[in-house]
Amino acid sequence: MSNVITRLFNIEYPIVQAGMIWASGWRLASAVSNAGALGLLGAGSMYPEVLREHIRKCKAATNRPFGVNVPLLYPDIKDLMDIIVEEQVPIVFTSAGNPKTWTGFLKEKGITVVHVVSSSLFAQKAAAAGCDAVVAEGFEAGGHNGREETTSFVLIPAVRDAVTIPVIAAGGIATGKQMLAAMVLGADGVQMGTRFVCTPEASSHLAFKEAIVASVEGDTQLALKKIVPVRLLNNAFYKQVKEAELRGASEEELKRLLGRARAKKGMFEGNLDEGELEIGQVSALIKDIKPAAQVVEEVWNEFISENKNYWPAQDR
Repeated sequence: MSNVITRLFNIEYPIVQAGMIWASGWRLASAVSNAGALGLLGAGSMYPEVLREHIRKCKAATNRPFGVNVPLLYPDIKDLMDIIVEEQVPIVFTSAGNPKTWTGFLKEKGITVVHVVSSSLFAQKAAAAGCDAVVAEGFEAGGHNGREETTSFVLIPAVRDAVTIPVIAAGGIATGKQMLAAMVLGADGVQMGTRFVCTPEASSHLAFKEAIVASVEGDTQLALKKIVPVRLLNNAFYKQVKEAELRGASEEELKRLLGRARAKKGMFEGNLDEGELEIGQVSALIKDIKPAAQVVEEVWNEFISENKNYWPAQDR
């Protein structure tokens, strides 16, 4: 397939693996890129020199394009950006911040820039900042969510109407059927996170992956709205947060409860009781752990098959 996304990133399929904390190291990113999609390193859980190491290992493992996801609120953001430029990373996805701050800097270096948004207003701001594309991430997504709580089925067409740059849909997508639905709604490609967490190449702990596979509808909830809304798998830590929020805990108290390295404890170290387990609603549809290349192949094949079923050749 050739469309604006495959041409923008020089990839075979308009599928992006999200740059997730504690899951998206060089093994996952390179495996996804080698399969013809776009792999991303998740810089949000990496110190600057750790990111440099992952970039170099990813380069050694694939000769295909890959990128880095950078949360713009990261405290060592300048060091991260300098390393990305020094290591000649071709693609950067930014999130959790104002795209005007770094987009110009990156584009001056010849880097393709994509920003993650949760509303059509933010999509317009990203386009005005010079971003090459946007990720429209719906309320179903795992990890940090927009305060608007707009679902993918509403957000995708709203963003498509708001901007002329390419739109990548995210949030609640793990199958070819869901990819087709996103494209019908106006997306040019999709980004998947939760589905790629449940792969052997993801650096997240096996216990976390198995908890995702065992989850059902309703097992993820949005929490910590007074700080930054985040979708979590229901566990002992989530119950503590929910109890604190129901009794009106202050932002300061919630920050103390969150503490340090809570996400690392859960997603990377496998402490399913005390850890923060960030994952999307689509976890309820994931029933196995399989190689990243197989995920790409199955999603793409189902997308093609369903596309033919709904739009037979004689009707196109």
